[in-house]
Amino acid sequence: MTVLATGSGLRALLSSRAFLRLWAIGGCVNTMRWFEVLSAALFTLDVTGSGLDVAIVSAARTMPMFLLGAFSGVVTEAVNRKRVLFIGQIVTCSASASVALLALAGIVRPWHVAVAALVAGVVWSTDMATRRRMVGECVPGRLVSRALALDTMSNSFTRLVGPVLAGAIYQRLGLSGSFGFSACIYALAAVLASGVDYQQATRRLVAGNVVRELAEGLGFVRGDLIIGGVLAVTFAMNLLGFPYSALVAPIGRTIFQVSPTLVGVLAASESFGAFVGGAFLTTREPRIDGRVLMVGGSMLFLACVAAMPLMPGFWLACGVLALGGFGSSAFSNMQTSLIVLHAPVHIRSRLMGLLTVCIGMGPLGILLVGGLAAVFGPLLAIDVVAVTGFVLVCAIGMIWKRREKVASGLPG
Repeated sequence: MTVLATGSGLRALLSSRAFLRLWAIGGCVNTMRWFEVLSAALFTLDVTGSGLDVAIVSAARTMPMFLLGAFSGVVTEAVNRKRVLFIGQIVTCSASASVALLALAGIVRPWHVAVAALVAGVVWSTDMATRRRMVGECVPGRLVSRALALDTMSNSFTRLVGPVLAGAIYQRLGLSGSFGFSACIYALAAVLASGVDYQQATRRLVAGNVVRELAEGLGFVRGDLIIGGVLAVTFAMNLLGFPYSALVAPIGRTIFQVSPTLVGVLAASESFGAFVGGAFLTTREPRIDGRVLMVGGSMLFLACVAAMPLMPGFWLACGVLALGGFGSSAFSNMQTSLIVLHAPVHIRSRLMGLLTVCIGMGPLGILLVGGLAAVFGPLLAIDVVAVTGFVLVCAIGMIWKRREKVASGLPG
């Protein structure tokens, strides 16, 4: 693999062509990911008027992460990660172009959008074990945390830009214009992926060894406190925290009664806070313990999500979500950094695959919050789920801290 030989800090990161290409690919695909999530939600809401239908379409994009994440980790330990990355961009480009053409012909239906989201979700299930791992491996060890923090920061920025663009473009050009635009960006990402300088020792993938290699990964997690803690918090956040985004469109339209463009602003508010928080983490090594940063950030995020729909005004709700973004940036950075820094190279993709499975709990959370919204309304649904998540993360943090003390020989 290609690494930097000299330099330190941001200048050294930005002198790596491999890092720049991988970083740019992440910017392209993550922007379009959130762009398409909101575009699909607005279209489904306009056609069906159902919050549950919106949740189902949103869940289709993340379901493959739960089902395929662990297998993608095993596969990308063996096969060429650059090739997987390149092919993935071609596939997502084709799926988005298909939706755009169907919409242009006037025959598109929500299930078409859901199928395209499912295809994109299959590609997304490989991101942690391919592009994200490659980002951490194309720089020296001393720069891994900053490289991943910069990637996390840009991901936060894409979650800010994506929904705002989606709201504006959907309002003016409809679904055909929205998905036509995303198809072009995916094509650009494919061009960037084709030129990434990344060397990897590959081996023949033996289907009969997949289960054994998965079992080895799970065995490592059971014996490693840090990796186990990371996966537990990630599980809770994706089941009970991030699914709130599936109800941003119904909350914006029915509770705050704003336009699609301002729905995009509400959806982007948490991302703005995460971008600012990520920028801070990029400029220096965090002085706070990784466990504290991850657990504390998660709890801040969940508290703000619970408070958001209770706000008396739209802009105050945006401000609360922006504050929650500081917490989500800490969570996201530690989520990958702790694995890359602590996991052995030979098993790293498998652990990233298991991390993807935990991220893949999102669809279950989306269906949960969507079902609650259908019965109790979006406000109560978000509050019940977020408060439950807050309690669960708090309990995980307490157990993690106690076991750390036991492992270090300190009194519990």
